[in-house]
This record gives sequence, structure tokens and C-alpha cells, in this order.
Amino acid sequence: PMTTATDAAAFARLRAAGFVCAVARLADLDLPRLGHEIGVGEDEIHAVIDVETSGGGFDALKRPKMLFEPHRFYAALSGAARTRAVSLGLAYPTWGERPYPADSYPRLFQAMAIDEAAALKSASWGLGQIMGSNHAAAGYDSPQAMVLAFCAGGETEHLAAMVRFIKANSLDDELRARNWAAFARGYNGPQYAKNSYHTKLAAAFAKWAGIPDT
Repeated sequence: PMTTATDAAAFARLRAAGFVCAVARLADLDLPRLGHEIGVGEDEIHAVIDVETSGGGFDALKRPKMLFEPHRFYAALSGAARTRAVSLGLAYPTWGERPYPADSYPRLFQAMAIDEAAALKSASWGLGQIMGSNHAAAGYDSPQAMVLAFCAGGETEHLAAMVRFIKANSLDDELRARNWAAFARGYNGPQYAKNSYHTKLAAAFAKWAGIPDT
């Protein structure tokens, strides 16, 4: 079921504010409570959010952490829109073709001027870095609704979305088994090994396994 519907006026206000939110961090019980929904402990959840966002869902400017992916934007567009995006350096066909800037938000705003929905779908968001294109699996009727919820609900909402996405993609078995390669393939994509995503997960889990739970 969809948890949050799009409010066009609210999203317009958030966009005008530069996606700055009232930051709300995870509560002590959020990890065990939400981890319980997929049968995992705090250490497994910690490992995923450590690798995705170093454990925080907002940046220093109080915006949801976000990475705009030009190759995804390229795939989402066609015709004149794609031509314009390519000419502005916002889209290219192959992942890793050019380095990412330190801040993806300027690119996102330029991309939204071409196609708002496609731009939002081409970015990964929040604590679990959920792609906007995966909004339905995370529990929202649109990428706009997902970003709104991430701002309104803070990191608790980010984590709830991550858990829903894991369940929707049947990755909870892999996470429970700590089969890091299989989980990485489903969560991060088939190129996961290029960034050592699975070994980073294993190392993060080992770190947290040595720290007392909440």
C-alpha cells in the first residue's frame, strides 16, 4: 500500500526552499523496531546505512542526502529533452563516464527544469539512498511524494522506506543470511563489485557486531 500521496503545493514549497528540511534523526528504538519487520537485528541495518550514507540521512545544509545519476537521466529521456540534457552535461549514456560533483543539488535543479519527474527518479535519496524510480517499492505514489515524506518524517521515514524496499524486492532473506554479495546485487545493482559494495557491507556489519545494541 502507498503510504504517502503527492501534495503538489507542498512539493512546490519544498522545491522553492531548496529541499531544506527540519532534520529529525533516528530515535533509539527505530533500528530494532523496523529491523524486526524483516527479521534482522540492528547490526544488519547499521551496515546498510553506513555503506549508503555513513549513517546520516541529511547533508550539512539540512537537505536529504541525494546523488543525481546522469546515466539514469539519459535513460529516462528521449528526443529534444535528452538532447538538451546532454548539451548541459546532465545526461550521458554510461555510468562512471564523468566524476560526480561534491553537491548534486545544482544538477538536480537544472534537470528538474527539463523534466521534474524524470530528474527525481534519476536520483538516490535519504538514509538508504533509494532511487526515485523505486518510489512505489518504497511505499509512495510518486518520487515527489517520497521526497516530501523524507523531509516531513526525517530519518525514521527514510529507514521505513528502506525496509519496505528490501521487503518488496525480497532481499530480506539475503540480509538475514548476511549473504552480502546477493544482497548487494539486489540493492545496489549488478555493478556492485566495482565499488566493493559487498565487502564494505561485511566490514560494517563486523564493526557493529562488536558494539552493544541499543
